Order: sequence, then C-alpha cells, then structure tokens
Amino acid sequence: MIPVLALGLVFGLGVMLVARAISPPPPPLTEALASVHRRPDLVEIANTDDGGLSGVIGQRISPRLGRVLDSTGITSETLQTDLALVGRSIERHYGEKVLLALFGLALPSITAVVMIAGGVEVGLPFPLLGGLAMGLVFFFVPDLTLRSQAEGRRRDFRHALGSFLDLVVIGLAGGAGVESALADAASIGRGWAFTQLRNALDVTRLTGETPWDALARLGGELGISELPELAASVSLAGTEGARVRASLAAKAEAIRDHTMAAQEAEAQSETEKMALPVVLLFVGFLILIGYPAVDAVLTGI
Repeated sequence: MIPVLALGLVFGLGVMLVARAISPPPPPLTEALASVHRRPDLVEIANTDDGGLSGVIGQRISPRLGRVLDSTGITSETLQTDLALVGRSIERHYGEKVLLALFGLALPSITAVVMIAGGVEVGLPFPLLGGLAMGLVFFFVPDLTLRSQAEGRRRDFRHALGSFLDLVVIGLAGGAGVESALADAASIGRGWAFTQLRNALDVTRLTGETPWDALARLGGELGISELPELAASVSLAGTEGARVRASLAAKAEAIRDHTMAAQEAEAQSETEKMALPVVLLFVGFLILIGYPAVDAVLTGI
C-alpha cells in the first residue's frame, strides 16, 4: 500500500506542476481590484529577467540549442515576438525548457526507486521509456506557457486599442489633424499598450517615418493584425485627405464586439470546465456505493 501511495504522490506532484506551468492561478481578488484603480507607471512591456538557475543554464546552452531547434524546424516562427511581448529572454526560455525536461526525465526513475524500496518489481523499460516520454512532454511546457501569456498580452492590447481609436475619433471631431490626433490619443492613455503606441509615434519625429507606417511596423512586431488595418485606414486620411472618422469609429466598435464575444466564449468554456469535477465526483460516489454490491454478487457466484 505504501509504494502505491508514494507512486500516486509523485505522479500527482508532476501533474500539479505541469498544470500550474500551463495555466497559472489568477491573482487574488483584492490585488485585481487594486490594479484597476491604480495608475501604473510608464514602463516598457516587461523587464527581462535573466536571473535564477534557468537564466544561468540558458546562457550556456542557448546558442547550441537554438541552432538545433532551428535546424529541425521545432522553433516557432513567432517565438521572438512572443518573448519580446512578455519580456522574457531567449536564454531564460531555453533554460526553463532544459530544466523541465530534466525533471520529466528523472520523474519515472524517482518513481521506480520508490516502488523498488517498497518491494515492487519494476522493469527497466518503465524508467527508460517513461523518462524519455515525460522529458519530451515537459520540454514543450514552457512553449505552451509562453503562448498563453503572449495571447493574454495581445488580448489586453486589443482592448486598449479600442479606447485609443475612440480618443482618435474625438480628436478628429474636434478639428485636429491625423498626426496630432494620434499623438494626443497616445499621450492620454496609461498602461503598457499605450506606452508602445506612444513610443512608436515618438520615433517618427526623429526618423521622419509616417505615423501609419510606425503603427503597421508595431503591429508586425507584436503580432497584432488590427494595427496594420488601422494604419491602412489612417494613411488614406494622411495622404489622400479622406474622411476616416466614421471608419475608425466603426473599427473601434468592431474591436469591442470581438473582445466581448471572446470574453463570453471564454466564460462559457470555464463554466463547462466546472462541470467536469462534479461529474467525476458523482462517478466516484456511484463506484463507492456500488462496489460492495458488485463484490458480493461476484463472490457469491
């Protein structure tokens, strides 16, 4: 019984670590409410943290590992974009992949040692094949986490982009030009999304680049398709004098509708996930009640 309990404990610990890495828990309610009323400072997307064991390991193995992954085609095309979006260095990312792969590789061996100590015979294929499979699975866990965090950043940016477009429309309605309306709208907002918009527009004053080209370039760097579409609409007003106020207002409304639909779909998905534990609990309760009767019938036969 003890080896079985130890095996279940180790397996459950591994599953819990993977679940926490893929889907981190939400912040406490008090912290979330405080962040709503707090006016954040103007900062970059995030501070890149290369510290810790993963950063040290990543600095040593990232060049070789990067070449291997690029040659095999395993590396995602949006890896650099996602890393820049969440403020994580490539060295730290590769270090986390190696550490989790080593943990997955060692997990079946640790389980086998516990089972052998409890008197259970374990064959060599179990730690060998199990270690290779777990190591491969754990190796891709940081990629899933990175993708989830990057999608969250893009979702927040799209939400801020709707407000940015509303401010631009207000500026155009007040008689401002296209460039001044964009600059004024970017200077009013707060948060990392408005900081990126403001930085992209400020660079145009030094390079001579048009604001719509800067917005299109920012959309390519962040992987947000709405920005190039916005740049195409604004360029018509800047180069051909077209009236785009109604178009920008419609685009802002479309972004809000899309965001609302995505939030409703996510809420419905979370509601459906909540039903799974209840079903499992009900199945377990039926097994608990029905097992004595089934056992009595089988032993009686």
